[in-house]
Order: sequence, then C-alpha cells, then structure tokens
Amino acid sequence: MLGVCPESVRRWKRQWEQGGASALRRSPARGRPSKLDDAQVEVVRAALEQGAQAHGFEADLWTLERVGLVVERVTGVKLARASVWRLLTGRLGWGLQRPQRRAVERDESEVARWVAHEWPRIKRGR
Repeated sequence: MLGVCPESVRRWKRQWEQGGASALRRSPARGRPSKLDDAQVEVVRAALEQGAQAHGFEADLWTLERVGLVVERVTGVKLARASVWRLLTGRLGWGLQRPQRRAVERDESEVARWVAHEWPRIKRGR
C-alpha cells in the first residue's frame, strides 16, 4: 500500500514505539569526524589572516598547497588538498578568489582620461 518494503514499515513502527515521533525524524548524515577541532580551526584562521608572506612565501597569495603547509605547521595535522578546500569553504567560510591580471603600474585616472579624450579622437579619425 505504501510502496515500501514491509521490513521498513516494521522498523519504523519499532522506532515509533521506542522513541515516539522524534525517533522517526531524519538524522543528519554522519561522516568521518574532522581532524581539526574548533580551537584548531581558529588557530588556522588567525594564521591565514596574517597573510602568506608572514609564513615565508614570496607572494601574498594563498594556494591549497600553501594553506595545507600552514595547517600542518600550526596544528601538526596533515590534510589532503580536498580536505583543505573543505576547511576553507566550509568551516572558514572563505571562497575562491583569483588575482586580477593587471599591471602594477596601471594608473586608473590616466586610463579614464584616455578613454574620455583620446579614444573618441582616434575613433573619429577613421
């Protein structure tokens, strides 16, 4: 009648008799426990907020490998790349950011002046 296996119905009835309606509620999926506790995650957060150069890297740019090295240095726990990604996006709430590819010498006011004055003159000349 319900389109489910009779054993499932018996299991649900047994759960309801033992724990009531709350026993029938879906429980969150359990997985392997995290290697880092909340205190360690906060230590990692503080270390990452100091910047990559503070940890001996040339550029102030974080990669998964660099974050993994810092995590290992400050907590002693070695994480796989996928675990580093989950740490950054899940527990720390950080997201993917890519550096803009622009010249360091770029002068925004000069670019705006060129677009406003020079470009129309060049376009008219065609």
